[in-house]
Amino acid sequence: MNLGFPEMIFLFLFALILFGPKKLPEIGRQIGRALNEFKRASNEFKAQIESEISQLDLENNRQTILPPVQAPAGSIASGSGPRPEISVPETNSLAKAPDA
Repeated sequence: MNLGFPEMIFLFLFALILFGPKKLPEIGRQIGRALNEFKRASNEFKAQIESEISQLDLENNRQTILPPVQAPAGSIASGSGPRPEISVPETNSLAKAPDA
Protein backbone atom coordinates (compact mmCIF):
# COMPACT_ATOMS: atom_id res chain seq x y z
CA MET A 1 0.00 0.00 0.00
CA ASN A 2 1.93 2.97 -1.32
CA LEU A 3 0.24 6.22 -0.27
CA GLY A 4 1.49 9.55 -1.49
CA PHE A 5 1.25 12.90 0.26
CA PRO A 6 -2.09 13.95 -1.34
CA GLU A 7 -3.75 10.65 -0.39
CA MET A 8 -2.57 10.96 3.22
CA ILE A 9 -3.93 14.54 3.46
CA PHE A 10 -7.28 13.37 2.09
CA LEU A 11 -7.47 10.51 4.62
CA PHE A 12 -6.56 12.83 7.50
CA LEU A 13 -9.23 15.36 6.51
CA PHE A 14 -11.80 12.58 6.06
CA ALA A 15 -11.00 11.15 9.52
CA LEU A 16 -11.12 14.67 11.01
CA ILE A 17 -14.60 15.26 9.59
CA LEU A 18 -15.82 11.78 10.51
CA PHE A 19 -14.54 11.59 14.12
CA GLY A 20 -14.00 15.21 15.10
CA PRO A 21 -10.95 17.02 16.51
CA LYS A 22 -11.41 15.74 20.08
CA LYS A 23 -11.71 12.05 19.22
CA LEU A 24 -8.95 11.88 16.57
CA PRO A 25 -5.89 11.96 18.94
CA GLU A 26 -7.42 9.21 21.07
CA ILE A 27 -8.00 7.03 18.00
CA GLY A 28 -4.40 7.67 16.90
CA ARG A 29 -3.08 6.51 20.29
CA GLN A 30 -5.21 3.37 20.17
CA ILE A 31 -3.96 2.53 16.68
CA GLY A 32 -0.36 3.12 17.82
CA ARG A 33 -0.81 0.81 20.83
CA ALA A 34 -2.40 -1.87 18.67
CA LEU A 35 0.46 -1.72 16.17
CA ASN A 36 3.02 -1.85 18.99
CA GLU A 37 1.29 -4.89 20.53
CA PHE A 38 1.16 -6.63 17.14
CA LYS A 39 4.86 -5.96 16.57
CA ARG A 40 5.78 -7.31 20.02
CA ALA A 41 3.67 -10.46 19.49
CA SER A 42 5.21 -11.10 16.08
CA ASN A 43 8.73 -10.70 17.51
CA GLU A 44 7.93 -13.19 20.30
CA PHE A 45 6.54 -15.64 17.75
CA LYS A 46 9.64 -15.26 15.58
CA ALA A 47 11.94 -15.82 18.57
CA GLN A 48 10.00 -18.93 19.60
CA ILE A 49 10.21 -20.41 16.10
CA GLU A 50 13.97 -19.72 15.93
CA SER A 51 14.55 -21.36 19.33
CA GLU A 52 12.56 -24.45 18.27
CA ILE A 53 14.59 -24.72 15.06
CA SER A 54 17.89 -24.43 16.92
CA GLN A 55 16.72 -27.06 19.45
CA LEU A 56 15.82 -29.45 16.60
CA ASP A 57 19.24 -28.85 15.02
CA LEU A 58 20.95 -29.75 18.31
CA GLU A 59 18.90 -32.95 18.61
CA ASN A 60 19.76 -33.95 15.03
CA ASN A 61 23.47 -33.40 15.67
CA ARG A 62 23.35 -35.63 18.76
CA GLN A 63 21.85 -38.55 16.84
CA THR A 64 24.91 -39.31 14.72
CA ILE A 65 25.89 -42.93 14.09
CA LEU A 66 29.22 -43.79 15.63
CA PRO A 67 31.53 -46.54 14.30
CA PRO A 68 31.69 -49.77 16.35
CA VAL A 69 34.22 -49.91 19.17
CA GLN A 70 35.58 -53.32 18.08
CA ALA A 71 35.89 -54.74 14.61
CA PRO A 72 33.47 -57.56 13.77
CA ALA A 73 34.68 -61.10 14.49
CA GLY A 74 36.55 -62.70 11.62
CA SER A 75 37.55 -59.45 9.98
CA ILE A 76 41.14 -58.65 9.08
CA ALA A 77 41.31 -55.77 11.55
CA SER A 78 40.43 -58.00 14.50
CA GLY A 79 43.56 -60.12 14.07
CA SER A 80 41.77 -63.46 14.48
CA GLY A 81 42.78 -64.76 11.04
CA PRO A 82 46.18 -66.10 9.98
CA ARG A 83 48.82 -63.45 9.60
CA PRO A 84 50.40 -63.23 6.14
CA GLU A 85 54.16 -63.58 6.09
CA ILE A 86 55.97 -60.73 4.43
CA SER A 87 59.28 -61.63 2.92
CA VAL A 88 61.91 -58.93 2.82
CA PRO A 89 64.56 -59.40 0.16
CA GLU A 90 68.07 -59.42 1.51
CA THR A 91 70.13 -56.50 0.42
CA ASN A 92 73.84 -56.76 -0.10
CA SER A 93 75.60 -54.23 2.07
CA LEU A 94 78.40 -53.91 -0.47
CA ALA A 95 76.95 -52.46 -3.60
CA LYS A 96 79.02 -52.96 -6.71
CA ALA A 97 79.88 -49.93 -8.76
CA PRO A 98 79.05 -50.22 -12.44
CA ASP A 99 82.01 -50.91 -14.68
CA ALA A 100 82.92 -47.98 -16.80
